Amino acid sequence: MTQHEAAVRVKELTEILTRLAHEYYDLDAPTVEDHEYDMLMQELKTLEAEFPALLEPDSPTQRVQGTVSGRFEKVTHAVQMASLQDVFSFEAVASFVQRVSESADEPFFTVEPKIDGLSVSLEYENGILVRGSTRGDGFVGENVTANLKTIRSIPLKLTDAPAQLEVRGEVYMSRASFERLSAQQEAAGEELFKNPRNAAAGSLRQKDSAVTASRRLDIFVFNLQRVEGETFAAHSETIDRMKALGFPTIPYTRCPADADAICRAIDAIGAQRGTLPYDIDGVVIKVDSLAERGQLGATAKYPKWAVAYKFPPEEKTTTLRSIEIQVGRTGVLTPVAVFDEIQLAGTSVSRAVLHNQQFITEKDIRVGDRIRVRKAGDIIPEVLCSESHAEGSVPFVIPARCPVCGSVTEKDGDEAAVRCFNPACPAQIFRSIVHFASKGAMNIDGLGPAIVQQLLDSGLIHSPADLYRLSKAQLLTLEGFKEKSAENLLAAIEKSKSQPLDRVIAALGIRNIGASAAVLLCDHFPSVEAIRAATAEELAAIDGFGEIMAQSVFDAFAAPDFSALIDALRANGVRMEYEKKAVADTRFAGITFVLTGTLPTLKRDEAKALIEAHGGKVSGSVSKKTGVVVAGEDAGSKLTKAQELGIEIIDEAELLRRIGELEVRSEE
Repeated sequence: MTQHEAAVRVKELTEILTRLAHEYYDLDAPTVEDHEYDMLMQELKTLEAEFPALLEPDSPTQRVQGTVSGRFEKVTHAVQMASLQDVFSFEAVASFVQRVSESADEPFFTVEPKIDGLSVSLEYENGILVRGSTRGDGFVGENVTANLKTIRSIPLKLTDAPAQLEVRGEVYMSRASFERLSAQQEAAGEELFKNPRNAAAGSLRQKDSAVTASRRLDIFVFNLQRVEGETFAAHSETIDRMKALGFPTIPYTRCPADADAICRAIDAIGAQRGTLPYDIDGVVIKVDSLAERGQLGATAKYPKWAVAYKFPPEEKTTTLRSIEIQVGRTGVLTPVAVFDEIQLAGTSVSRAVLHNQQFITEKDIRVGDRIRVRKAGDIIPEVLCSESHAEGSVPFVIPARCPVCGSVTEKDGDEAAVRCFNPACPAQIFRSIVHFASKGAMNIDGLGPAIVQQLLDSGLIHSPADLYRLSKAQLLTLEGFKEKSAENLLAAIEKSKSQPLDRVIAALGIRNIGASAAVLLCDHFPSVEAIRAATAEELAAIDGFGEIMAQSVFDAFAAPDFSALIDALRANGVRMEYEKKAVADTRFAGITFVLTGTLPTLKRDEAKALIEAHGGKVSGSVSKKTGVVVAGEDAGSKLTKAQELGIEIIDEAELLRRIGELEVRSEE
């Protein structure tokens, strides 16, 4: 590779890794597997080593990833919360041990499991927890003290503690807590976290501490950052001291400078991986002597006295026994692989979604195949490929009739999906009512999938409107219902009548119309009757709507069954008029904004809320009507179109400056 070719690839890798790090650390929403990220980082390190002139001070290899959100007070760490250099082979571990041994006389190492969570600092004064913060960029983090205090394993008061103490730990969510949370989110129709690590990060950064408390987080403390009045010779001594103070500490094995012994310790931890109640993504090897650590020093990003050995993604081969077809709320037929049970990332796995016919055909997946399976992000099972076909196997084709109601299925236009278009299909009715009651829609607390199915099976409901006709006497005839539970459910149903019209529209599950589109619709047509009277052309004229969305709304309201459902909901007291929220600050009145790319500190919905709170509108597409485009990293085609049209383009900092938020945030 020439210097020029290397420079092009280094620039490309730097941009990719910066974006991926932002998704992982700041948005808690990674788009690639950890292993893929690690391999890209390793490629960049190799190129920088081969072409030293290409190494820049702000390279992803030279700094701790992560930024500080504007949602919390900033905390400057007294001791840098550095990250560790990753290694991916026992040869690399042996090289690390050799390098240390050349600088230290007969060093000892600790070998510790690497918990897959979120790193935090806990600060104590005279034994009282006074502050807890996230790592952030290693130098500045976020003050999340209130949320950390909800974690029961964190001691709020220490006995016989030093006057000043700071420890570092890893907040995590156990697999059991994650499965419980995922079930709750699925029942409420919410977007699921991808894995326990992201669930832990998202839970710790909640503005409402009650939400954090409900997520049942836990912690392992693994490092003594600073202490007043006590001295230690070794890291292992500090771990023992922190354990004596009442902290849940990381387990460790102490090994001599013997690479084989250290690798055996790594293997021992890896062998436990599937049986642990929490996720680990590797093993940390550290020099034990604190004096030797001082001699070895650190780079701008990594200490030279430690490395993190990362486990490769776990894959297993099994036999595909059948392919089941699930029917969704909108009639989409989704194939699901059912295979012989295997253990992956600590849990039993026997099913995985196969997405659609195109996915099955491209991978030539057939019943009876030996298939290779892994967990995406160590949590979502996925079929990677078919390794071999069984004798006499035939290609799988999604059935031409719905497996639930028997109606003829059809491919929906240019989409890959195959649908059942029968609105009376029992599977669609079940899922539509579950969606109707979900948190993001009518938010009927306590009405999850199991109870919806119970109500359907008993014949008490046939549509969402029937929920508002239920009585306590009817509920008490169902298994599991007592006086209090029946009263609570009826109260939740009654409360949902006051939901604003945009939530009602979103709850009805019109294709291509989510929560944001429902708000746009109601802003322009503030009643059900106004929406019903609108033509497809008038609907398409809504800024932020397209022809497909407009046609979906028009077709839905023109359908007799849908219209009858609307009338039944109205008759039962559900709100059908829209009251726009009064905006006190109208500095952006009449201006349409488009958000594109990844913003440094604001999530997309946060930026949207800020703009709307000041009278502006937010559209999903750039047009001649667009006033301002707020661009972040990887802005893409929307930015290009804005430039072509001569539309004003600003960044997040300028947006915050215009609404007076930047000064406030800079003081945090």
